[in-house]
Amino acid sequence: MNDLEAAFNDFRDDLTREIHTFGEPEQACFFQRYSQIAAENGDCIDLTYTPVRKEGVFGHQIDGYALDVERGELYLAICDFRADEELQTLNQGQIDSLYRSAERFLKSAQHPDFVNSLEETSPAFEAAYPIFHQYGHIKRVRVIIFSNARFVARKKSVDSKEISGKTFTYNLLDFTRYADILGSRNGSEPIEIDFLEINGSPLPCLNAYTGSSDFASYLVVMPGELLAKIYGLYGPRLLEQNVRTFLQAKTKVNKGIITTLDQSPEMFFAYNNGLTATASGIEMMELPGSIPAIRLIRNLQIVNGGQTTASILYAKDNKDADLQRVFVQMKLSVLDEDLIEKFVPKISRYANTQNKVSEADFFSTHQFHIELEKISRRLSTPQKEGTFTTTKWFYERARGQYKDQRAYGTASNRKKFEAEFPIEQRIEKTDLAKYELSFDCQPHIVSRHAQKCFMSFAEKIDQVWKVNPDNFNEGYFRESVAKAIIFRWTDNMIAHSDWYKEDRGYKAQIVTYSIAWLVNHVKKISDMSIDLQQIWNRQDVPEVLKITLELCAPAVAKIIKDAPSNVKNIGEYSKFQACWSAVSSLQINLPVDFKNALIDKTEIKQQKKDDIAVKKIDNEIEFEEHLFGLFPHLGEIISFAYANKLLSPNSNAALTKLTAGKINLNFAEKDALKKLFANMKEEGYEFP
Repeated sequence: MNDLEAAFNDFRDDLTREIHTFGEPEQACFFQRYSQIAAENGDCIDLTYTPVRKEGVFGHQIDGYALDVERGELYLAICDFRADEELQTLNQGQIDSLYRSAERFLKSAQHPDFVNSLEETSPAFEAAYPIFHQYGHIKRVRVIIFSNARFVARKKSVDSKEISGKTFTYNLLDFTRYADILGSRNGSEPIEIDFLEINGSPLPCLNAYTGSSDFASYLVVMPGELLAKIYGLYGPRLLEQNVRTFLQAKTKVNKGIITTLDQSPEMFFAYNNGLTATASGIEMMELPGSIPAIRLIRNLQIVNGGQTTASILYAKDNKDADLQRVFVQMKLSVLDEDLIEKFVPKISRYANTQNKVSEADFFSTHQFHIELEKISRRLSTPQKEGTFTTTKWFYERARGQYKDQRAYGTASNRKKFEAEFPIEQRIEKTDLAKYELSFDCQPHIVSRHAQKCFMSFAEKIDQVWKVNPDNFNEGYFRESVAKAIIFRWTDNMIAHSDWYKEDRGYKAQIVTYSIAWLVNHVKKISDMSIDLQQIWNRQDVPEVLKITLELCAPAVAKIIKDAPSNVKNIGEYSKFQACWSAVSSLQINLPVDFKNALIDKTEIKQQKKDDIAVKKIDNEIEFEEHLFGLFPHLGEIISFAYANKLLSPNSNAALTKLTAGKINLNFAEKDALKKLFANMKEEGYEFP
């Protein structure tokens, strides 16, 4: 069995598990899995699942859509799901047929007769109505096929063509690409751009390095027309993931950039800060006069200037801007693939400093994630009723961590790992955002899909972290796991309920709104909260809480689906405060003994104080252990701190003591060392 076949078997096992867990049809689970990967990779933004099929010669099909009105971009996704146990192949003829079926749906959605003929609660109407309503604003249509078959001919470029005045780009996420993305080190699939093919000529550049470091730097003047063309083809895949997430969450284009492009295109180079980009490799050639030029670039990622790039394409599509007179300066750093994960976040962070981008925009490398990861690897659960062993919950701060660790070592090691960290006890960071914001009574934010939900959560966490990072301790992790247990049980309960099976749709919204309603209701009627510690101790939802949620969910579903008469799209309606206001005012008679699932807030406050106190002690122990490990490197540390003028009187005194073999540092000296080490990291020092 080759690697691709092994990956396909793992995929089938994971999909079967998700079908059982979520109680959804295999097509729906397949779409959710592929659309999540595609959004993270930059092939699309968060998609809404809207399975639409009409058979026949002139039939049509789409399975999901997303509309970015601000940028005038429509995404249409089509599923090619194969239920076969063996990996199948996909040919160009089948792909072209699927593309045409999506084009036919779009053509139909332009006409009022088609839209009016649809049932307003149907997936077809949910997709067609916003397309019909916003059709005049759509400039670009990105069509993507999701397939668990293997495309037999690999294309390096993305196709595009013009249809009725709109630019169509065509993309394919077959199983080979899917497996490549999952297996990639930096969490995305490299893009290879051949400038001779796409531009007709290479890109002149200036060397900006001496050749003695681990990476090469170049200065490039990028023609605006070429940049728009590349972004038009590849879209957010060009953007480093944190920048991509940020732009998806905050979609407004930069009006100042648009004004310059529209009114003074020849001044763009002078006014704009330009781009900072990275690549894993380039191929060079010489132009006449021995001018160096880039012929081909691999894994191009824009780490600063994403808004500039998106705004240039917007100006071309919507303002007919003359990009022939637009040039953009680009600083390009070429790093070995082994160094990308290490240096790209730093380049991204430093390059964006001048634009005052929040720390939350770099949340994938935030210390919060690292802290939760550490806790999850050491904190065992209490024994669940009926079992004799403890387990752990695996917090996956980077995609693929669980799979990589499970695959490490022998078959015996794998079984041991799966026993310690059961696969159903894996929490992804985007899932954590859903759980936390649901319990924070923000279901309308959760309903905005993974990327926007995650950014909102990131900003909240970053604010709390800056005030006191000790809030994120073992107590916080236990509560997060308890929220995960409630959320997942509620999701499963709804999926298998008769009332839901009779009228499927909007399960994700019903889950988050039901939990938010219950939490909000408890706040309004008492000075108590749901006892999350009890759930952690039991590793299960108490029976009385199960009964309560079973009462809440259908009532909440009715309110969401019985939207005001002026609402044409329930999925969009659920993303706004108005929907939450309607649901939160709902009255439901709860069981009398529901209070047994609650705990007084004063007890919670005391427990949080205790958890923070324990965390502070743990921090001191960890810091002292860290100091012992630094003894062999003190000379190097002192030299770096001195050369960069980072030493304070207290940090200097502390280092002098340590050099003399004394470890009895006072509080001021320890605090000064902590600040010194943080500043050294900011300056690029790598601690052992």
